[in-house]
Amino acid sequence: MAKGNINVSVENIFPLIKKFLYSDHEIFLRELISNATDATLKLKHLTSIGESKSEYGNPQIEIKIDKEGKKLHIIDQGLGMSAEEVEKYINQIAFSGAEEFLDKYKDSSKDSGIIGHFGLGFYSAFMVAEKVEIITKSHTDAPAAHWICDGSPEFTLEASDKETRGTEIILHIAEDSTEFLEESRIRELLMKYNKFMPIPIKFGTKEINDPDFTPKTTKDKDGKETTEPHKQITVDNIINNPNPAWTKQPSELKDEDYSSFYRELYPMQFEEPLFNIHLNVDYPFNLTGILYFPKMTNDMNIQKDKIQLYQNQVFVTDNVEGIVPEFLTMLRGVIDSPDIPLNVSRSYLQADGAVKKISSYITRKVADKLKSLFNANREDFEAKWDDIKIVIEYGMLSEEKFFEKADAFALYPTVDGKYFTYDELFNKIKANQTDKDDKLVILYASNKDQQHSYIEAAKAKGYEVLLLDSPIVSHLIQKLESTKENISFARVDGDHIDNLIKKDDTTISKLTEEQKTELDTLLKEVIPSEKFSVQLEAMDSDASPFIITQPEFMRRMKEMQATGGGGMSMFGSMPEIHNLIVNTNSDLVGEILSTKTKKKQERLINQSLDLARLSQGLLKGEELTNFIKRSYDMIK
Repeated sequence: MAKGNINVSVENIFPLIKKFLYSDHEIFLRELISNATDATLKLKHLTSIGESKSEYGNPQIEIKIDKEGKKLHIIDQGLGMSAEEVEKYINQIAFSGAEEFLDKYKDSSKDSGIIGHFGLGFYSAFMVAEKVEIITKSHTDAPAAHWICDGSPEFTLEASDKETRGTEIILHIAEDSTEFLEESRIRELLMKYNKFMPIPIKFGTKEINDPDFTPKTTKDKDGKETTEPHKQITVDNIINNPNPAWTKQPSELKDEDYSSFYRELYPMQFEEPLFNIHLNVDYPFNLTGILYFPKMTNDMNIQKDKIQLYQNQVFVTDNVEGIVPEFLTMLRGVIDSPDIPLNVSRSYLQADGAVKKISSYITRKVADKLKSLFNANREDFEAKWDDIKIVIEYGMLSEEKFFEKADAFALYPTVDGKYFTYDELFNKIKANQTDKDDKLVILYASNKDQQHSYIEAAKAKGYEVLLLDSPIVSHLIQKLESTKENISFARVDGDHIDNLIKKDDTTISKLTEEQKTELDTLLKEVIPSEKFSVQLEAMDSDASPFIITQPEFMRRMKEMQATGGGGMSMFGSMPEIHNLIVNTNSDLVGEILSTKTKKKQERLINQSLDLARLSQGLLKGEELTNFIKRSYDMIK
């Protein structure tokens, strides 16, 4: 038996390991299973090239709890170690790795965002154990070895009678970590970190129906059939899927494989995803994964953190900010890359060149997939548009490369349920919706019901009206206006239709200048100036007498501010002032002007104004109650 001291420059390193990583101490199991996996995969490689005398077979990793003995066992059938290798890899290399890690990060805040502690490896065991044993047998002819360390720099190393290849690590769980002797806690961690590890992981046993047993059915004298019960057999309980869908080639997978993998990732998600994108690249970096588009609403506060990040099938985090472009964090799925540095702070990660390449690759891949889906089945793509548009519009705003590619598949739906790409829309409306200054005006509505009368007025002129109702539409419109030449967007209720698309032909007013001045004075005496800016307009005689609009610029700025428009708080504090457009050619307006009594004039003005407010949803509370009562009185 050999005894010795681990060469440590940090005094009392074990309490430091435990204290520093206390908030994250559950990762010890991930570390130890990762090591066991590495040992098994290395053996696989050595046997494949004839460098090992051992047969690879069908190795697995086993996790066992000894609650009475307060021990947790992690057993693998991998490469194993000789006593010399234990001395080298455990006493020297692993410990110096742990020491270096602590030296670098011990002064950091616990919330500094260090993700992954792969550099720490084996010694993370001392976060939960007061004593650790390693019993190991090499794949070579070397005798087995038994290493014991009680959390001080002292260790013992002696021969062992272990006869089978591989390594068993025994953790003597500390009093403050007995949660790790609970079956439910260990199962939770295995499902969190090791659900897709590449080597089968056994955790206990389970009863299943014997596949080789066929139950017999017999009949009694009355002809009643009885079937004997199924024969049960005990089998290993393998808790992981070593060959998840993302590790396979897309050509190997069918639609149902992608669907079943989605259910495996999100067992509590009952809605099927709309479609998926399989990522598979090996140059200039390694990355695999599957991203799913779930059904989405217009809610910008949709739950993110649904994409899981793995490193060689080991779960690392579901906070993929900085690796996946912001607009795609609303998606779900898996990304696996050995090239992402995981033992560094998140700020370093976001500045890392490889990570930036990965982010732009994912953006390009998603754009290409959307284009191919659109080209392959446009009808299906249109049917899904409402469920995916929020992601696409957000991508167009936040990623320049995505914006450039989006012209090929971004859709602009109309209030009549037709869908245009930008080029199709441009060609459809340019003849009819170009104003006298040669600018193309794209009309849109945000609510078909609330803006119905305005939509109908536009359609009567033969104009197309888009339905753009996502919460970020104001930002997107601003972006389109600044990148496309000589166009402007106008919400259909932003002004009278003839003012939205001004043509050369102007309508002549029936009123003289004197009558217009008289009407203007009369209206301003009755209509509150702090709420409405009165404008007299000569329009068709059958157009509405009073039309309420809100200036496009002001409304758009307020909307952009509401969805994070930066330094535009000045618009949020400004009062809601609407334009009141009064049609000087309307018979009702003529009647208001010719009415002799002041009282009747005021009643006609107030009733007309309230009808216009009602059509815009601006009449509420007491004012609505008074309007209804007044209207009934008029009928009487």
